[in-house]
Amino acid sequence: MSSSGAASTPPPTSPPPPAALTERHGHTLLVTLNRPHVMNAVDAALSAAVGGALEEAEHDPDVWAVVLTGAGDRAFCAGADLKALARGESLHAPGHPEWGFAGYVRHAIGKPTIAAVNGLALGGGTELTLASDLAVAADTAAFGLPEVSRGIFAAAGGVFRLAQQLPRKAAMEMILTGEPVTAARALELDLVNRVVPAAEVVDAALALAERICANAPLAVQASKRVALGILDGRIPDEESAWAHSDREIRALLATHDAQEGPRAFAEKRSPQWQAR
Repeated sequence: MSSSGAASTPPPTSPPPPAALTERHGHTLLVTLNRPHVMNAVDAALSAAVGGALEEAEHDPDVWAVVLTGAGDRAFCAGADLKALARGESLHAPGHPEWGFAGYVRHAIGKPTIAAVNGLALGGGTELTLASDLAVAADTAAFGLPEVSRGIFAAAGGVFRLAQQLPRKAAMEMILTGEPVTAARALELDLVNRVVPAAEVVDAALALAERICANAPLAVQASKRVALGILDGRIPDEESAWAHSDREIRALLATHDAQEGPRAFAEKRSPQWQAR
């Protein structure tokens, strides 16, 4: 044993794994949320990685469709990374706040997008599903907007898009109760296009993308832009809803109840709402 007294050099630390992975399947770009240790919760790194992948897809003429899924078998996306928020960190991609939550929900591209929902999709996970053109769900998936039970609301497009895309009464029940629905119920409500066994969800989404890619890509992209009203990477018809949502969440975050909800959750107790 050496007796020189020299301090040992600590082993080099390996860089963290990428927050999202990309893989080509023919003309489809598969994007995988890659934070399974936190149920693919969204932080700034994930938003940057997903937003960058969408930019790659939009500007690469060889990419004709995008499939979005989550790593692991527990969750597609469990929403925002609450620890990152507690540290005061932004969840937006640095330099690109206009892309919105996960670099995805306000990031309108002309290429068709398909959510392959491989597990829980609560809060932000449901908002990613709503922001996608199509969705294939595992039979183990669940969808919901539980934010009202924490003193806030689903401000990444969840509230207004759910009311637009589902029958009004069904959407309002989900919004106001915060209760989740099963994959089977999501199919009944047209929140998703297919429900398949969990082991088959990515393959089923890729097969749906392949069917789309059998068509003329420029015609598909023009059809999507017209159907959704996309102009220059924006959906003007949604801008007033986004502005309203942004105003409401800013006001709500300043209230006692918005602070009480996360505190009660952390302390494992029922919140004491005061409507102030």
